[in-house]
Amino acid sequence: MKKITNKIHLILGLGSGMVVFIVAITGCLWVFREEIKAITQEEITIEKSNDDFLSITEAEKIAHTVYPNKLIHGILYDDTSEPIEAIFYQAEPLFYSSVFIHPIQGTILKTENHLTGFFAFVLDGHIHLWLPEAIGTQIVKWSTVIFLLLVISGIYLWWPRNKKNKKQRFKFDWKSTTKWKRKNFDLHSIFGFYVSIFALIFILTGLIMAFPIVNKAVYRAMGGQKEATFLIPDGSKRQSTNAPKSIDQLLEKLQKEYPNAMDYEIHLPHSNSSTIYVEISNEDGVFYNSDFVFFDQYTFEEVPSGTYYNKYKQANIPDKLIRMNYDTHIGAIAGLPGKIITFLASLTVASLPVTGFLLWYGRKFKKKKKKKKRIKNRELAQA
Repeated sequence: MKKITNKIHLILGLGSGMVVFIVAITGCLWVFREEIKAITQEEITIEKSNDDFLSITEAEKIAHTVYPNKLIHGILYDDTSEPIEAIFYQAEPLFYSSVFIHPIQGTILKTENHLTGFFAFVLDGHIHLWLPEAIGTQIVKWSTVIFLLLVISGIYLWWPRNKKNKKQRFKFDWKSTTKWKRKNFDLHSIFGFYVSIFALIFILTGLIMAFPIVNKAVYRAMGGQKEATFLIPDGSKRQSTNAPKSIDQLLEKLQKEYPNAMDYEIHLPHSNSSTIYVEISNEDGVFYNSDFVFFDQYTFEEVPSGTYYNKYKQANIPDKLIRMNYDTHIGAIAGLPGKIITFLASLTVASLPVTGFLLWYGRKFKKKKKKKKRIKNRELAQA
């Protein structure tokens, strides 16, 4: 059984090793994206003021002077010491940029193209392997499934047969005479075992994001009863002749009802029946405990979503666990220590295809070398 498993482990490892390496390395870099950007990018300094914010419609008009024919995905308000961010996004043709506006004066402070730069390159590698999306996404998805089989088979192969082998599987017992091949084997097997629990977490959280069916299955297995997707509900079905309320009044409402919020991302309605979707961030660095609120654009009454994306205080245990998925994937769920652990674990995962390839290459090269030596000895004997 171990021989069969070893063969399967080898074939799957050689087939998916490069993908695992790229995804793990880019994952390392993505973990500290916010921290690195804060250090490397020039900070916009705005003196805090007690004056009123620029209204939503004013911010929308100013942003459209930069990108007049593009769709605004949302407008992000923090406080008066931070710029208002108008986020433009559309899928076809792909466009994703932000315009940063002074919260009081309305001047344009800077623009940012989210599809260019170092971290855009990193993310593209992580989810597409820098290939066309239709191809790269599928390769990453199914390589993640293969990696799951690799981790399970690796644990089985690592499992010591007896007490004598047990000590060698948990720690490095290297001597001055220990050869590099033995050291490489220990690096692959011992590091592989210790990182396996983190690898399984990365895999499961990755599969939940990659496959809607996995997302739904995991949520249902935890006892979740709501729709396992993100969905903006329809709002009022009134005729377009009935004027909606001014969206500018919504910002005042949010500030009164959520005074301790970190920021508000307000999404404009794109039809007469669509609701106004607002994401209210309650904590820096994580997304799981944000409040997702939907308002009828005519009455500002809250509209239930029917999914697990709702107010955090209304979320039950399955809702909270599934909403923690992304923050768990990048380690942010445990703060800075969690990110450090995730970074080191991802780096270790990236080393496994390398040490595994060296194991295979060393054994194959050794066999060839022995075969050549036997042939040479036979020829010498015959001569």
